[in-house]
Amino acid sequence: MSSNKETKVKKSKLLQHWQAVSIYLTIYDFIAVNLAYFLALWLRFDCHYAEIPEVWLYLFVRFAPFYGVFCVIIFWVMKLYQSIWRFASYNELSRVTVASLFTSVCHIVAMTIVIKCMPTTYDSLGMAIQRMPITYYTFGMIIQLMLVLGIRFSYRFILLERDRMRASSGDYPVQNVMIIGAGDAGQMILRDITHQRRTGDRVCCIIDDNKNKWNRYIDGVPIVGGRDDILVNVKKYNINKIYVSIPSLSRADKKEILNICSETDCTLKDLPSLSQLARGEVTVKEMRDVAIEDLLGRETVKVNMEEILQSLSGKTIMVTGGGGSIGSELCRQIANHKPKKLIIFDVYENNAYDIQQELKIKCPELDLVTLIGSVRDSKRIFSVFEKYKPDIVYHAAAHKHVPLMEASPCEAIKNNVIGTYKTAYAAMMNGCKRFVLISTDKAVNPTNVMGASKRMCEMVVQTFDRLIKEGRAKDIPALYLHADDEDVKLPENITSDIKTEFVAVRFGNVLGSNGSVIPLFKKQILAGGPVTVTHPDIIRYFMTIPEAVSLVLQAGSYAHGGEIFVLDMGEPMKIVTLARNLIKLSGFKPDEDIKIEYTGLRPGEKLYEEKLMDEEKMGKTPNQLIYIGAPLEFEIDKFITDIQNIMVQSYNNDEDSLRTAIKSIVTTYHPEANA
Repeated sequence: MSSNKETKVKKSKLLQHWQAVSIYLTIYDFIAVNLAYFLALWLRFDCHYAEIPEVWLYLFVRFAPFYGVFCVIIFWVMKLYQSIWRFASYNELSRVTVASLFTSVCHIVAMTIVIKCMPTTYDSLGMAIQRMPITYYTFGMIIQLMLVLGIRFSYRFILLERDRMRASSGDYPVQNVMIIGAGDAGQMILRDITHQRRTGDRVCCIIDDNKNKWNRYIDGVPIVGGRDDILVNVKKYNINKIYVSIPSLSRADKKEILNICSETDCTLKDLPSLSQLARGEVTVKEMRDVAIEDLLGRETVKVNMEEILQSLSGKTIMVTGGGGSIGSELCRQIANHKPKKLIIFDVYENNAYDIQQELKIKCPELDLVTLIGSVRDSKRIFSVFEKYKPDIVYHAAAHKHVPLMEASPCEAIKNNVIGTYKTAYAAMMNGCKRFVLISTDKAVNPTNVMGASKRMCEMVVQTFDRLIKEGRAKDIPALYLHADDEDVKLPENITSDIKTEFVAVRFGNVLGSNGSVIPLFKKQILAGGPVTVTHPDIIRYFMTIPEAVSLVLQAGSYAHGGEIFVLDMGEPMKIVTLARNLIKLSGFKPDEDIKIEYTGLRPGEKLYEEKLMDEEKMGKTPNQLIYIGAPLEFEIDKFITDIQNIMVQSYNNDEDSLRTAIKSIVTTYHPEANA
């Protein structure tokens, strides 16, 4: 035990490495600052020591110890013994320069005062000595700065050279890097790579569209041209990595540059935000892999947060299908807008549990209610509305997978159409102020059952809104499948005080949502391929989930009832292009490392999606990415009867009769045109 204690005591007494280095530097500085002025005096007399007047030599020797101690104190105050010199930069350079100049000025002043206070002395020519030679002060100042600065930065230089030699000798694999962007961010990335030489990264060239910078250099690295020169220089310099370091770049320009870069075999990294530049966090470590959404080329969606806040703050809000990809993001964004209460309603408990736990951590002050249940259950959905009286409902609960719904059309009608009807009815009967249906572009001229069911959902909300505005709410029947459902008690004032606004928001595919192609492609790439695409010409509109949801919330704030809001999804993209880009971003070569196979269009799938029907006209909103489609006219009374009939057919699992009924209700439904 005693030996262990002695060992610990000895270890505690040992100096840390940086402390030992500081002591060595202190000794060096004491010698260096005095050596600098001795060399200046020596040079003044043509390097002949014997010719130096004894009085000047005497003054120097007597003054040197005091000056050495003074310099060490000043250097310590300027923190020149606490810096990590392997990472020395402009800050250290400026501090060393200021400290050296300050001590040199003090040297001049102090030496002048000493000479003035001494009795008059004479040189060999009989001249009275009144000061030291000007060259003594001038060269002494210069030599001191060189010695003090040189030892510190030579340490950094030696370490960098050692790492460079290790990298070139094979200790670290050499990776040739191209930086796109010769601005502040690009320079920071270049310096960071220079500091981290141990990684083996070596910046070979820089790309920038500013022609004024071409054929010039940053830290010895040439700026070789603009975006059109990327491919040529990737080949010329044998580039392995490309770092895009222009955070202010527009989405369209970034898409073009990234598409050019994706034609290479290089690893792509991107600096995503201007905020990182503002915070000084521009390092290789902070750069992220290029994501597939970066290749969409759409500008960032902008919404009026004040309008959304006013429409949601202090209200009880319910999200059906709240555990799904769209529903969960709705919950996240709604939670940030200070609702009075947020109700998550979902039939699948695992998804509901995940978003519940996430919001409990992120928004501990949120009044959160998480409920399990089906929108197809009349009693359950009605009891929830009766108990919590939500002000706003976002109805995201739906079956959305096209091929699965094509094989199970009765389930699509039960869940999508009848579920929407029952939820809308419960909202109307319990004083809900606004009901927002999450729809899809597949509802436009549908060629599949899922799209047709979503079109019927839109017709449901249009029916409710129109009959309420006409004062005919009593003509909206409650749909019951079982006899005991009729035990549900309905409010007596069914014809008065009903002001619920019903709207729909229609958008296309969202990246990364459940059942979308991106997760499928990633799994296929991880398995080594092949990546399966249904058709070489199939195209889709894409938007990120947060963007789509923010526009849904914005559209909801514009609602007056009866509208079908249509989100501008930008330009469509070929699915095969999406697959190829994803393969490249994963570090593989399409058709070589990972094969692409075409499997043919699936049942109900069409080559392209439309955002509006030909008969609908576009109306504008304050947000240029949100439009309003004028509702198509249809016979509402007949539609209510049709809904009651298809409910019975769907629960009887009569698929043939159901498909025929769908065609008669949705006149734009053409299943035979899916190819």
